[in-house]
Amino acid sequence: MANFASYNFSNQKALVRVDFNVPLNDKFEITDDTRMRAAVPTLKKILADGGMVILMSHLGRPKDGPSEKYSLKHLVPHLSKLLGGTTVLFANDCIGEQAYLTAGMIRPGEVLLLENLRFYKEEEKGDEKFAEKLSKLGDVWINDAFGTAHRAHASTAVIAKFFPAEKRLFGLLMEGEVKSAEKVLHETERPFVAIIGGAKVSDKILIIENLMERATDIIIGGGMAYTFMRAQGGKTGASLCEEDRLDTAREIMKKAEEKGVCIHLPSDSVIADKFAADAQTSVAPSNNIPDGWMGLDIGSTACDQFSNVIKKAKTILWNGPMGVFEMPKFQHGTKVVADAIAEATEDGAFSLVGGGDSVAAVNQFGYTDKVSYVSTGGGAMLEYFEGKVLPGIAAVQS
Repeated sequence: MANFASYNFSNQKALVRVDFNVPLNDKFEITDDTRMRAAVPTLKKILADGGMVILMSHLGRPKDGPSEKYSLKHLVPHLSKLLGGTTVLFANDCIGEQAYLTAGMIRPGEVLLLENLRFYKEEEKGDEKFAEKLSKLGDVWINDAFGTAHRAHASTAVIAKFFPAEKRLFGLLMEGEVKSAEKVLHETERPFVAIIGGAKVSDKILIIENLMERATDIIIGGGMAYTFMRAQGGKTGASLCEEDRLDTAREIMKKAEEKGVCIHLPSDSVIADKFAADAQTSVAPSNNIPDGWMGLDIGSTACDQFSNVIKKAKTILWNGPMGVFEMPKFQHGTKVVADAIAEATEDGAFSLVGGGDSVAAVNQFGYTDKVSYVSTGGGAMLEYFEGKVLPGIAAVQS
């Protein structure tokens, strides 16, 4: 595997797998360009070297081949702007004659964006022939799409076998993602606090179990906290609770105790009489919520309790909000946690935030620059911390 920073892309066609799976409105305008902006440093380095950039990406989940709705052509003007006015050519296919002709014509300093890879079923199937056709477009392959690193698709993993080891690279985004995850997993400074939120225990079992080998403290918030409360005999009213996961919650608590890992559950909750922005609210102990009421955020005592633990940390991983932060009435707990992480980071802790909702919260509260690293890959980061091998990473490293 070659090193991206020291690689000279002069006169090279760099075939870059990016994650340009961005949300578009009904006028095909980009509503959040975070993923595109994240790829810019990689592309600028290739262009500055005098290289040529050929971009591959997917967009959405097209079911029946090409469609206007999922065409990457809608991204061309904005991509050109992000690259400081660089000309961005577009090929209305990702393989075939037109793609090869256009790729053959581009000159150093130019960019070519290929049409949506997922217009071909072969992409998600990891089809080897399709991967080989894609590989013919470039001299060197760069994987800079951490968001799809957990998928063994043609463009994210299988394509690697058509490039020698010295022509397979991580882009700067991918390098940053891998380095940050490795720092949390393998260069952990203690105390290591993992903050796990979200709705369901079932979604987070593997990550909690893997983190138990490393974390000193695990904070559990969001809807999943009530499954733990119920597992200990608490009353949780109409709060979200996975009845079929009560034994799992008990096993996690027992395992944590055996390993000396401290699990923190919210002592109190902001409760509501319905799941709505205009609900009546009150506060109750998290293990004694009245019938018909549901916990939708952590309470003020829990906020203090969690903050104190976070502020002492040297390593922090945050995955999942503390409540229904999309509704103003129930965002306080998530904001308090973000505050505490920012403060700990300022005091020298390393903080990694990942998972769609946590990233959305950090962006919403304007804390992107107050944490050490914000991951672009929700599912990929989860699987990495579950201890799984990610095909998109293995393909470059092997």
